[in-house]
Amino acid sequence: MKKAELKMHAIASISIAVLVASAASAAAQEATAPSSAKFVEYYQNAYASGRDLVPGPQRPLDLSSFATALKLETVIPEAALTGNAFVDARNNIIRLVGTQGCRSTQQLQLGEMRASCTMVSLSGLNAALQMAAAPAGGTFPCHFFGTNTGRPSVRFAECFFIDADDHAQALSEYLVRRGWAFAARASNGAALFTEYAAAEDAASKARAGIWSSASFQHPYGEQYRQKQTN
Repeated sequence: MKKAELKMHAIASISIAVLVASAASAAAQEATAPSSAKFVEYYQNAYASGRDLVPGPQRPLDLSSFATALKLETVIPEAALTGNAFVDARNNIIRLVGTQGCRSTQQLQLGEMRASCTMVSLSGLNAALQMAAAPAGGTFPCHFFGTNTGRPSVRFAECFFIDADDHAQALSEYLVRRGWAFAARASNGAALFTEYAAAEDAASKARAGIWSSASFQHPYGEQYRQKQTN
């Protein structure tokens, strides 16, 4: 099955009880973990200047496990590092595979506010982490596709939370639908998950987030022309 054709049927089968139980199991996880403030600041400052220091996977990820072998592990998010990666309480970097944060320093006019595209994505993920973790005592579950060796560790995942309607929601789709990030794409430009591409289209039509700026042009996820301002 091609990556671009993978569906997220697994989301519908995740019960609220499973998510809550997964989160509850880590209520005291890493309660005494060392502060990562300097670590976070280093990555955030780089991202704000248009440099994403979080590497991609060292080997191809088997995205089919999302639909065929979903296994949830609870994490405690600490802070966003980029528009699609955050650090957890164990000082692991977790990178969401379904979404790509904006990597442009282009200034956008968002209503009465001006902000760089990178800062919209970074702030959006920080807000989403707080929102997603709040109902479950500061935690939420993720499904992991793989891990890079070396330090710091980078883990590739999709994470979930319970929304206001008591439905399981993918964090990547939440970011994309609100116009804070884009659907991640393969080197040929095809979206890795078609549902996220649909969410991106909806955000664009609704002029949500980044899309509300009249000057914004789509950077095509990971692949965009360096000569363009986006």
